[in-house]
Amino acid sequence: MHPSELWDFDDPGGSEQRFRDSASAAEGEQRGIWLTQVARALGLQERYDDAHAVIDDLSPDGSPEVAVRLLLEQGRLYRSSGDPDHARPFFEEAAATAERAGLEELHVDALHMVALVVPPEEQLAANHAALAHATAAEDPRAQRWAASLLNNIGMRHADIGDWGAALAAFEDAVEARQATGKPSELRIAWWMVAWALRNLGSTDSALEIQRRLKAELESVGEEDPYVDEEIEILTSGDTPDP
Repeated sequence: MHPSELWDFDDPGGSEQRFRDSASAAEGEQRGIWLTQVARALGLQERYDDAHAVIDDLSPDGSPEVAVRLLLEQGRLYRSSGDPDHARPFFEEAAATAERAGLEELHVDALHMVALVVPPEEQLAANHAALAHATAAEDPRAQRWAASLLNNIGMRHADIGDWGAALAAFEDAVEARQATGKPSELRIAWWMVAWALRNLGSTDSALEIQRRLKAELESVGEEDPYVDEEIEILTSGDTPDP
């Protein structure tokens, strides 16, 4: 079983318990993998000392996957607790270790984390490097990182006011998300496209997308305040300047 099958990032406490239960029934490498995810779940609950205690008690015991996951989760803990500079070498070592071991998914994950902690002027290059590895990978789980990386690339372009480049990246992210078959993630990708369109002055196109998203959400009994906010902005006649 892959860790993603037990994760619910909206419920890190419940995820923690599932990983603890799985670890108690496992041995060797698999137990180590589950415990790294216990640490991650604790970190998402901001229980950093507890998370570090789990990590400190773990040893790779010759498993490259456990070694990479230990490095990744150590880095994530430092980043989440507000120390990205301390996190960076853990992510870089995780990327190098995963690449040597042929662990494509973890290699791209580690590169994606590197891109989150490097200085702003290095972020685009770091994200593009991660994207290149994702698109060249044979592992489908590594390939699926492309959508998130394209979103991050779009966000970086948006941060510096290059809305044309941001739109192009967000549109590529939609195409990548369409391959995953997850409606909630696809809706987010379309929201990003509409957001970029609004900031480029294409308010009619942006409103059309947001209204479609609103209808899709209503059809499944859900709502999204960010969609509602964009519709309000786009129909108020007082669209903020890009």
